[in-house]
Amino acid sequence: MSLIITPLQNIPLIRQDDNLADILVDSLQASGAQLENDDILVIAQKIISKSEGRMVDITTVTPSSQAIELAQKAEKDPRVVELMLQESNEVVRVRVGTIIVEHKLGFVCANAGIDHSNVAGSGNENQEFVLLLPEDPDQSARNIREQIKQKTGKDIGVMIIDSHGRAWRNGTVGICIGLSGLPALIDERGWKDLFGYTLKITVVGVADELAAAASLMMGQAAEGKPAVLVRGFPYPLREGSLQELIRPKSQDMFR
Repeated sequence: MSLIITPLQNIPLIRQDDNLADILVDSLQASGAQLENDDILVIAQKIISKSEGRMVDITTVTPSSQAIELAQKAEKDPRVVELMLQESNEVVRVRVGTIIVEHKLGFVCANAGIDHSNVAGSGNENQEFVLLLPEDPDQSARNIREQIKQKTGKDIGVMIIDSHGRAWRNGTVGICIGLSGLPALIDERGWKDLFGYTLKITVVGVADELAAAASLMMGQAAEGKPAVLVRGFPYPLREGSLQELIRPKSQDMFR
């Protein structure tokens, strides 16, 4: 079995209210790819957020006293810190350059996932835009999946990914922040290994593994490849959700 990851071509710069399902189907045709049942489309969070109007002009943001205090500790723009607080359940750690939060979506991440890179506004020099994460990435993935099935007749999986750091290793990696039509976890407890030993604790984060692989093909800078087609995912597709991947706070050894 082979896992084939193909970057999609000719995806334009995404604007608010663009129909991503239409754009992705057109891109599949431009890439010479024929969609099949059980394929997976992996999509960068950034184009989801742009299409859903998650851009914020920080010149319109008034920071609170808490945001100003945190901004001084982290040496960050207090207006952006205010947005971090609005997007988060709690602040976990603060140091110069980074504020670690528990995002409203449940996962722990740096700076509430707010992004400055590859974000452009209307061209007004008095505006300065940042991009927030989608409000409900699972629903975003579900909507695209359903629309693509209507357009193509194919039953596929859709996953939305972002780049996150990790508490115990250097470097960012692609992780899943929303999905529809594929598992987030595979529970291998009870499976036998090569020597007949019964696995007792092995639960595999297959969505994050696939997200990291897809991220390699997308790139992080000016590559312009915000979506890839995946064929050969080695597990049966089923309905999944981000909540499968969220470790309960009581089991988080880093908090």
